Amino acid sequence: MTGSKATGARPIYPFDWLVIGYSLTMVVAISLFGRPLESYVGSILFYSAMAVIAAMIVRYVDEMRGRLAAFIRIMYPAVMFTFFYTQTGGLMFLLHGEFFDWQLVTFEKMLFGVHPTLYIDSHLLSVWTTEVLSFCYFSYYLMLPGFLFPVFIKRDYDILKRFLTATCLTFFLSYLLFSLYPVEGPRWHFAADYMNQVEGPMFRQMVNFVIHNGAVHGGAMPSSHTGVALVIMLFCFRHYRAVGWILLPIVIGLAAGTVWGRFHYVSDVIVGAAIAVFSDLLVLKYYDRWVGTDRQTESDRKVVQQHVS
Repeated sequence: MTGSKATGARPIYPFDWLVIGYSLTMVVAISLFGRPLESYVGSILFYSAMAVIAAMIVRYVDEMRGRLAAFIRIMYPAVMFTFFYTQTGGLMFLLHGEFFDWQLVTFEKMLFGVHPTLYIDSHLLSVWTTEVLSFCYFSYYLMLPGFLFPVFIKRDYDILKRFLTATCLTFFLSYLLFSLYPVEGPRWHFAADYMNQVEGPMFRQMVNFVIHNGAVHGGAMPSSHTGVALVIMLFCFRHYRAVGWILLPIVIGLAAGTVWGRFHYVSDVIVGAAIAVFSDLLVLKYYDRWVGTDRQTESDRKVVQQHVS
């Protein structure tokens, strides 16, 4: 992954390669394994369109031509994430014809001696604990824009590019695992076994609204919510430490809330967190090598800001 420094050439950032590479990988995978293929024509067209849109932005949008151009050029992957997620719903059985929840619940029963989600249901549920953890869970939907927009306004574009690279890695590895190891999650698998409702007066209702209107059936392994929230927190600790400390208890609560709310198994959370740490460390170690440059100096950054202003 290298960025071009030739005169007049548009730089290609690592997140560009990831968006285009993931899209083309999905086109190839669907073409090879999607049967009957006519059922997947819409998905093939979608991923092809995403690759073309990304390539056109790279080719024709010059971030040096103003704030709007910089916004489009740098932030476009963040706009695509939701569309990529919704598309995974039709690809859960691309490679396998069943969910593998039975394997995870067997493993966790051996590990913990109980099914954690059923133990919570019968021993731990309380309205106010649900509300606190639901607040943390719902905060996920504010974290990504809450990080991206202030950093963009501050013109910390180098941080944004590194962050979007780590986030693309986290999301795309998660989305690939959705199809490689399809898991529907405890709220579906244990639906007939729960004795109580997970209830809360406000934040639980807000979470339910988002889940009922935006979640796909499946995609529990890994927890991309946990993964991306952890990436955001790690970047905040690295660049905006005070915000990192604020996010720490929220991210912990979010991870717990995914299990408490019956959206994920403990295993999903652990794998999601592992993917996030892997992606963050990979970007931290190799980003400068990928773009073919050392870190921007402060004077370089000021020159860029003068052009964009």
